[in-house]
Amino acid sequence: MHALPAAPRRIGLVAAGGSFPVLVAAGARRRGVEVVCVAHRRWTSPEVLESCRVHRYLGLGRLGAAIRFFRRHAVEEIVFAGWIRKERLFRPWRLLAFLPDWRMLKLWFFRVRNRQDHTLLAAVADEFERSGIPVAHSTKYCPELLAEEGVLTRRGPTKAQLADIRFGWRVAKRMADLDVGQSVAVSERATLSVEGIEGTDRNIRRAGELCRRGGFTVVKLAKEGHDMRFDVPAIGPETIDVLREAGGAVLAIEAGRTMLLDREETLQRANRHGIVVVSYRDGPPEA
Repeated sequence: MHALPAAPRRIGLVAAGGSFPVLVAAGARRRGVEVVCVAHRRWTSPEVLESCRVHRYLGLGRLGAAIRFFRRHAVEEIVFAGWIRKERLFRPWRLLAFLPDWRMLKLWFFRVRNRQDHTLLAAVADEFERSGIPVAHSTKYCPELLAEEGVLTRRGPTKAQLADIRFGWRVAKRMADLDVGQSVAVSERATLSVEGIEGTDRNIRRAGELCRRGGFTVVKLAKEGHDMRFDVPAIGPETIDVLREAGGAVLAIEAGRTMLLDREETLQRANRHGIVVVSYRDGPPEA
């Protein structure tokens, strides 16, 4: 019988926005793992730092500095966690705003085949690994966040809603595989809106503007072969609030590949507003 590999004694955390980095840092500390953190001054919650042995604030473009910082503190692997405002990539003078170092400039101009956010993040992760620092699955230290399969709310989908989920699932898979986005909104087996770089919440709001009578379905999926070292699809209480305000009725996600942040509060809000949340591992059942 082979022994399981020992858990690392010290990890690096690249902490962006939202509650996910807080959960990763706390989960690692509960397992007796020290956390060394690279944080973003504008986005990273100060709560993350409470679980960290040491931290440093660095801009998005300081890739070489982040690698040197983690190597200096002898981290054995790193974890990426949290959201990044991807639309910043398309502002004027974007490179100056990121204050990129030489390592990031080389990656930006010579290492990526396109500027899709998934391509850029994968290139950054590969650069860490090229420097001898493995990049772990984002949920390694909090696997309990991944949604299980089944109807997660008190109510399940109606027959008509299930038909929309089936339709939306096929569209969402195609869009995700093309690196377009992770969510689509549908109604009566017609596509209302498809997520781009703006993110799921703004896609849901756009669907509400286009479908004033409400009752639409949102399907959120990762692409086939999605790199789970970063950018794991996630929903939380705010997702439910946006769905309610926009008039949505159903949220379908992928079991084992989507994080359910603040699970109890998320599902309480969904139940309170009559929103169906359902999770499938291999897609919804056929009629």
